[in-house]
Amino acid sequence: MATETLSSADIDALPDRIADTFSGMKVLITGGTGFMGKVLLEKLLRKCPDIGQILLFVRSKKGKNPKQRLEEIFSGVLFDKVRTMRGGVEPLVEKVTLVTGDVSEPDLGMSEEDRQMVIKDVDIIIHAAATIRFDEELKKAVLLNVRGTKLMVELAKTCKKLKLFIHISTSYCHLHEKLLEEKAYPPPADPHQIIQAVEWMDEETITALTPKLLDKLPNSYAFTKALGEALVVESMQHIPAMVLRPSIVIPIWQEPVPGWTDNINGPTGLLIGAGKGVIRSMYCKSNSYADYLPVDVFISGIMIVAWNYLKTEIQRPTL
Repeated sequence: MATETLSSADIDALPDRIADTFSGMKVLITGGTGFMGKVLLEKLLRKCPDIGQILLFVRSKKGKNPKQRLEEIFSGVLFDKVRTMRGGVEPLVEKVTLVTGDVSEPDLGMSEEDRQMVIKDVDIIIHAAATIRFDEELKKAVLLNVRGTKLMVELAKTCKKLKLFIHISTSYCHLHEKLLEEKAYPPPADPHQIIQAVEWMDEETITALTPKLLDKLPNSYAFTKALGEALVVESMQHIPAMVLRPSIVIPIWQEPVPGWTDNINGPTGLLIGAGKGVIRSMYCKSNSYADYLPVDVFISGIMIVAWNYLKTEIQRPTL
């Protein structure tokens, strides 16, 4: 029996189950001004025209307030396609509600008005805010990656309509595991105790204790992301939550702008350095490999797992 091949037009005409999942939903995003966050924001605006509202958690930075930062993001080349599709910037702005706050601050730096709005309206939370610097000072990494996650989980517990909490972790938070399975692992320390410790200790004391706390972990990033995961796993008894572990996230593969990035992290910096002739050699293991993941593939993955969780009859795992 011959297999019928669908044309591009036929595929485009098929119902979009992913977009339907987000129809009418109010989605809170942290880290929405970062590399992955921008791509997520663009795709939700482009592929989910009937999304209820995107609540974007944004802080003032480098003398620019949240509104100015959003306008700057929307004016970038990444949003050219969706601006054209929607007829300019204004329709995009109308779909986004700014929530002024800072994940690294106590109580998330939110106003009571914004907090009540989130509690009353939000259906889905995508928590992507994090420091990804490997050489970040431990105190700053803990306050953002661990305490920030704890505060977001606590906020999620109060949300009256919450359907799903998605936490963006990393494949490199349990480096002692040769094979990382889709399951929870014990954290390298008690996240609650680590938060309490860094809140009252001074920088000098924390710096002195860092090697002992990290133990065999290579940096504060791996350590704090593992602790953040543990907090989300702990919360699964109270809220619908999932943890996603991307590997090394690289520039866009296909859409909307192939090759787009806004940073020189990871292999991008190496390629630029090599292309410029600055990096002429590097030390590496010939039998090792790097696991790269294009950012647009990962963003599609976020949307697919949300659909899979919310719209299919799957058996929920118990922990």
